[in-house]
Amino acid sequence: MRALIQRVHRAEVRCESGPVNRIGRGYLVLLGIHGQDGPEEVRALARRIATLRLMPDAKGVMNLGLLEMNGPSAGEHADGPEGQAGEVLLVSQFTLFADARRGRRPYYGNAAPPEMAIPLYEAMAAALRAEGVGVACGVFGDHMDLGIEADGPVTVLLDTDELSRQ
Repeated sequence: MRALIQRVHRAEVRCESGPVNRIGRGYLVLLGIHGQDGPEEVRALARRIATLRLMPDAKGVMNLGLLEMNGPSAGEHADGPEGQAGEVLLVSQFTLFADARRGRRPYYGNAAPPEMAIPLYEAMAAALRAEGVGVACGVFGDHMDLGIEADGPVTVLLDTDELSRQ
């Protein structure tokens, strides 16, 4: 499972099927699900996303996670009520498993098929909520337009294969 995480001031996703979902300050998470992924990867990645320290503390150092970003350590960087967690805009992104090593057309066969990926995508949203993070989602399989106001920019790529080696 791969998550491309971008710190944002705000983000929104407009889905082809109609809904528009928005978040304030937090992370845009583009989630790619591999054909070999399962519940263990969901739990590990959700925990890592919720606790990843990409938010600035009172000195402007990336030292706070989503759950701490409006606490006393945030100082002037807090932009919400004390204790309010940051948010995640979760968007499915099967192209994170594109293989473009040969030819000019990427191969997408490593991405999980929808019947396997949809339950894991929904489980990721639920796992992030269980960690205390507010979550808004795109619609799996829809064409989506993203609008973001990047913060930094700060962008991090997490891969559960790499997390499990540590």
